[in-house]
Amino acid sequence: MSIATIESLDHEGRGVTHVGGKTVFIEGGLPGERVEYEVQRSRPNYEQATAVRILRSSAQRVEPRCAHFGVCGGCSMQHLDPLAQAAAKQRSLEDALWHIGKLRPAIIYPAVNGPAWGYRYRARLGVRLVPSKGGLRIGFHERRSSYIVDMRECPVLPAGISALLPRLREMIAGLSIADRLPQVEIAIGDDATVFVFRNLQPFSRADEKRIAAFAAAEGIQAWMQPGGPDTAIPFDPSAERALHYTLPEFDVRMDFRPTDFTQVNVHINRLLIRRAMQLLAPRAGERIADLFCGLGNFSLPIARLGARVIGVEGSDALVARALDNARRNGLDSLTEFHA
Repeated sequence: MSIATIESLDHEGRGVTHVGGKTVFIEGGLPGERVEYEVQRSRPNYEQATAVRILRSSAQRVEPRCAHFGVCGGCSMQHLDPLAQAAAKQRSLEDALWHIGKLRPAIIYPAVNGPAWGYRYRARLGVRLVPSKGGLRIGFHERRSSYIVDMRECPVLPAGISALLPRLREMIAGLSIADRLPQVEIAIGDDATVFVFRNLQPFSRADEKRIAAFAAAEGIQAWMQPGGPDTAIPFDPSAERALHYTLPEFDVRMDFRPTDFTQVNVHINRLLIRRAMQLLAPRAGERIADLFCGLGNFSLPIARLGARVIGVEGSDALVARALDNARRNGLDSLTEFHA
């Protein structure tokens, strides 16, 4: 065991210090803390370690809310106050801009912040049948591992979704193809939630009934995905409600499929769009290019403020969605989208 004082955090939330000419990355340590640590990996220029005892604690240290923190790879900084997390990420970005790009921005705006919990409106959960470890596991991957966490809760998901994880696990465990279902993707809109079950072989009729009963009981929509993202379809098309989110400040509604790329944090997304529009100040007569425009998340607010927008995107499917969204919002005369 060794003892050191943490100097800073890296972009993964690990404490960083220097001992004997080496950089030491210490999992679980915070800046200013005096920690006792154990080295897991040693290389000529650096070491990877884990804090085993906090000898002097940071005032910004908080109790992690999630029972899986430290094992689950979904979150890395729950032991740090949420506002301090944002500040640490901003410092990491500033360091990268300087050390990699040799750039020092003249102005750095304050970070935008949203709810610390229940904010994650999109998640991709791994599923694995492991008889030697108690059966079926569903959750995020363990930290720096391909193993799946046996996740019974997730406080960064909306509370209702977190609460149904044990029932989801039980339902999947009873399927005939439980060992051929590697993933469940969760997509949440303003008034609907979709679970997409990635199936490597067809569901039996009994499986379909079991999933339909689960969806009805939990108030979610169930989809299957036998191949790539474009193959995802609802089990019951008659019960389908289109997923959407709104940008009330710009009178925009964005429809999307559950496998489309959308921002994970809907609250932060709205704040970022507001700030971008304040800085850009679009107006009639201007032409603005939105590169990697997705389904129109920034393009349509720009058009709503009067500018003409040319959106460019690498995905044909997202271009089609952007065109549909522009038309639904009455903004097709001010927008064009290209793949």
